[in-house]
Amino acid sequence: MKTRLPWRCNLRDGRFRMLAGAILLVLTALVVPPLPLTRDGVQVLAVVDITGSMNVRDYSASGQPQSRLEAAKAALRHLLAGLPCGSRFALGLFTERRPFLLFAPVEVCDGFAPIDGALAALDWRMAWEADSRVSAGLYRAVEMAAEIGTDLVFITDGQEAPPLPRGQTPPFEGRPGAVRGLIVGAGGYALAPIPKFSDRGREIGFYAESEVQQENRFGPPPADAESREGYNPRNAPFGAAAAQGSEHLSSVREDHLKDLANRTGLAYAHLDGPASLDAPLRAAATARPVPGRFDLRPFLGATALLLVLAAFTAAPFGALSGRLTPRKA
Repeated sequence: MKTRLPWRCNLRDGRFRMLAGAILLVLTALVVPPLPLTRDGVQVLAVVDITGSMNVRDYSASGQPQSRLEAAKAALRHLLAGLPCGSRFALGLFTERRPFLLFAPVEVCDGFAPIDGALAALDWRMAWEADSRVSAGLYRAVEMAAEIGTDLVFITDGQEAPPLPRGQTPPFEGRPGAVRGLIVGAGGYALAPIPKFSDRGREIGFYAESEVQQENRFGPPPADAESREGYNPRNAPFGAAAAQGSEHLSSVREDHLKDLANRTGLAYAHLDGPASLDAPLRAAATARPVPGRFDLRPFLGATALLLVLAAFTAAPFGALSGRLTPRKA
């Protein structure tokens, strides 16, 4: 008695050819090396403003209000996930008048988990001073990026606290364009109240006008000082009345940030969502060729699996199709 095979083992049988092809793909996957390739990566230092105005909730996520700091973190995490392997990422904080480097550039694929964890852990409570001298902080961040050999992403709402004396931006003493990168303006365009916190970190309301310095009264008085009430050239050169203004409210100071971008040679972009940094950084950053690999084995293995499944499901589907096809009389 002869044993009948489910199909004939000849080259004309489609299922046999599918199994043979699957075996060939598996053998190829065992010996083929990854293909070398070169792609454009980046080396970037991201410095994030963590001062009080970055707690303003003028963004939203999943239908809930979101602070500027949380929006900045989400955008950086999205940016990190899209960087090609071989790119390097460093992280710093800004408060008072200087940035602080948390860690030097790390390769983004091998170091993805710790970098992502560090971004997620950024918090306004890390600030060591309440002031926010954005111009000075940016200029020092540019110097820091030059020292470690990276481009720069500087994220801030641009609100100087205290305000600049007589509204005059300090000069940039470096060479414009020596460091490439991006100034990112965080925040909405409408004035919004700044959350106020207790010594224990509990939110207790918003800052009032009298609680925030509305005018910088260091240095020479402004041109209109003599017309102010209570003016005295020796005892009250800025006038006797308390300054009034809207510094207790906050919006993105885009004009100021664009001026800083022009002074330093950096590009400017507004933070509009998690993906809003990807394209501006690619346009502004220095393309740095990095070696990479393209591994064919997952594709070869997946194709072999599909061929095996096709071979073993062809017969049942063929039999079912034969039963459903009406026979001719």
